[in-house]
Formats: sequence, C-alpha cells, structure tokens
Amino acid sequence: MTVKIRRSTGNVFRDVGFSQQEAENLKIRTNLMIRLSQLIEGRRLTQAQAASLFKVTQPRVSDLVRGKIDRFSIDTLVAMLGHAGVRVQVVVGRRSKVINAGVEPRRARSLTL
Repeated sequence: MTVKIRRSTGNVFRDVGFSQQEAENLKIRTNLMIRLSQLIEGRRLTQAQAASLFKVTQPRVSDLVRGKIDRFSIDTLVAMLGHAGVRVQVVVGRRSKVINAGVEPRRARSLTL
C-alpha cells in the first residue's frame, strides 16, 4: 500500500475538500471561536458569566466551547468579542500575502483578521 502525501494549503478546511470561499470562512470562524474560548479560560469565567459578558445566552456559550461552528456567523462572533472589550481588526490583502487570517496569539485586547 502506497501512501500519498500532499503539502497542506495552510487551511485544513481547504485540504479536506471545502471550496476556497467556505474554507476561508470556516478558518476565520474557527479562529474567532478559539479566541473567545481562550478569553473564557483566561478570565476563568463560568458559562453564565461569559454569557453575560458576551450578551448572549448560556446555551450559546455552551455551543461555543463545544465547537459547534455551524451555529455561529462571523458577525456574531465579532460582536461577542466586542462586548468583551476586544478590538477586532480586519486586514485585507492578497491571499498569498496573508499569513495568519485570524487570531494573533496572546494579544489581550486586540484581534486581527
């Protein structure tokens, strides 16, 4: 049995077969959800406290921490970060020039897309 190895595109969603547009959307949503989960963990918030901070219900926070990506739009995730006091910036450029479309690790109050 021969195993073929392919170089990654840099986007796991594209690698598993999603269209370019859907893969980019999923990658952005994933990064936003990761940042929100890190915020919850970093501040040691309960789901109820996080819900109050993000101005959503506790079941929405449960969906977030369980990674239910299909239940969140980019707009909703950005709004939740905004309620938490995180500034979100969108940087637009050529795809080949954009290295990290998403979360900048360990930045406390800023998020660049």
